[in-house]
Amino acid sequence: MNVNIVFPVLNEEKRMPIGIRRTLQFLDSNHLDNFRITIVDNGSTDRTLELIKELQKEDARIDYISLKERGFGVAFKTAVIENKSDIIGYMDIDLSTNIRHMLTVLKIFDSRSDVDIVKGNRLSPSSKVIGRKLTREITSRGLDLLIHFAFKAKVHDTMCGFQFFRKEAIENLVNISSNDKGWFYCAELLLRAERLCMKIEEIPVVWKDDYDTKVNVCKTVSNYLERIISLRREI
Repeated sequence: MNVNIVFPVLNEEKRMPIGIRRTLQFLDSNHLDNFRITIVDNGSTDRTLELIKELQKEDARIDYISLKERGFGVAFKTAVIENKSDIIGYMDIDLSTNIRHMLTVLKIFDSRSDVDIVKGNRLSPSSKVIGRKLTREITSRGLDLLIHFAFKAKVHDTMCGFQFFRKEAIENLVNISSNDKGWFYCAELLLRAERLCMKIEEIPVVWKDDYDTKVNVCKTVSNYLERIISLRREI
């Protein structure tokens, strides 16, 4: 299996080089030579794009996509359209989710042909969440309950920044999903996957909060509420 790890970034000149080099170090130390890294720049105005080009010169495994349009949804969708790997997924550039869980992802996809999606679940009792602010914990669990109530969903923690898909599955989902540009796009993909009876395997993760996160919690929650209402009307 060839794997493509997508890192959507916006004004990440400080964290991006660290996250990419840590990822490459992990791949090398575990002798994983079937990986590509795709960095999607969402219209950064700092030195992010310049640093991406420098990293690409250092390592041939790095690809990048430069977009003027901002938003996780458009970033991941574009990466999927250009993807050629058997498995594609995304991680947060700060590696909040321990990258060693990538070994579990590979094991599941390799041994279970019925699994279409493997994702992290920070809300699992077996997960270890370090340093998370109470407000973000309440927000995540509240949105999780709302999604379960609105869609009778079985999948949990749709906002977890650690999700991987088989190529055929994600291409199908992208084709039938909306053009939502925000973080709700990842939730929509999973909800539509359930409607198509795709097999989703959730794994507990070790997750460490990054207090320098770029996520605007209030804006994200507002977008979630609007999209939950519209998507519920549709499906």
